[in-house]
Amino acid sequence: MSKVDIRREESGSKGRYVLTRDGAEAELTYSILSPQTRIADHTGVPDAMRGTGAGQALVKRLVEDARAEGWKIVPLCPFVNAQRAMHPDWADAFNV
Repeated sequence: MSKVDIRREESGSKGRYVLTRDGAEAELTYSILSPQTRIADHTGVPDAMRGTGAGQALVKRLVEDARAEGWKIVPLCPFVNAQRAMHPDWADAFNV
């Protein structure tokens, strides 16, 4: 998957990362537990984007932001947790 544009939206105690391509939208949602913790609770990728790396790109952006902003991720979402397990180099961004 080439360079992708992922936007982050936050409102109150909820947030999401959104990747849009050809009218389809993939998202990773999270809850803000505290200034130091985000709970990744759901990743949704439409059928049109399956197999393109969209889900992994969303998790990668989540990890990058956690590192840059100094908070930790609680991987409640099974997909995020699976990505964490496949990328031991991301361990510093997670609170497990």
